[in-house]
Amino acid sequence: MKTCKRLTYTRKIQWRIRALWALLAGMLVYMFVIGELGGGDSRIMTPLAGRFSRIVFFGGLVYVVWRIRQNKKLLRSRQLLQQQMKTELDERNQYLHDKSGGIVADILLAILLFVTLTASMFDMAAFYTAFSVLAAAILLKAAAYWFYSHQDGERPL
Repeated sequence: MKTCKRLTYTRKIQWRIRALWALLAGMLVYMFVIGELGGGDSRIMTPLAGRFSRIVFFGGLVYVVWRIRQNKKLLRSRQLLQQQMKTELDERNQYLHDKSGGIVADILLAILLFVTLTASMFDMAAFYTAFSVLAAAILLKAAAYWFYSHQDGERPL
């Protein structure tokens, strides 16, 4: 069984494109299910919840389509692929990502975003709670990233 470490960078990009297509399909199914369950009723939603849900969902759709296009563009151009690979494998970028929470924080933010989006369509008390937690998590990740990116000198081991 192959692991991600054994895949070439080109294969990783191909898998990303497949994952993004699956995410896009999941988002469309999610929209259909929310509509069928009666979520997103503007009579219940506050203006903040309405704006948040529209920005996150439709902005997310645009972002996913944009990322699919960008990754396909990488596969067509060997030079762009090499530049992206150097950027992703850059030791400083990996250090900053790891110190600001790494993949665990990224997954947590995605889960919080999904929970907040769903709550915005059904329950305003749950929405404001989830929104506060999401905002705090984003601020903490951004602050950690900023702090470690502005440190001088040698990195501690």
